Amino acid sequence: MTWRLATKRDCRILAELNHQLIADELHRNQMSVAELEGRMKNWLDEAYEAALFEVGGEVVAYALYRVQTGEIYLRHFFVVRHRRRQGIGRQAMAFLRGHIWPKAERLTVSVLVHNQAGVNFWRAMGYRDYCLTLEILCQTGAQT
Repeated sequence: MTWRLATKRDCRILAELNHQLIADELHRNQMSVAELEGRMKNWLDEAYEAALFEVGGEVVAYALYRVQTGEIYLRHFFVVRHRRRQGIGRQAMAFLRGHIWPKAERLTVSVLVHNQAGVNFWRAMGYRDYCLTLEILCQTGAQT
């Protein structure tokens, strides 16, 4: 597996992968690929970096993260569907931790609570529960 830092030229593929991630984790985000591409460009302009992982010239995974003082926040991590359960996620995470990210920083990731496969993966990577965000959804048109 090889890797490279993404550039703005990669925003379309990053957006397509992000769209698949949103679908897989049953996220409420309804953005189109074009909207996600614009958002990705903004993120790469601002504070985020993205790493693309490839096998035989095929993009098989990506990570979008922000390095800040004392912490590395992993916003997205995605392995393409037909390449899962092959160790690619573990290998990519090991590479990020061993070669790209500063070693002494706290690592954080947010996972939707209903995404049990994701929760299990992150726990296997060494992440531990820290907080739980709870919500009440607004009811549009509700009478008060």
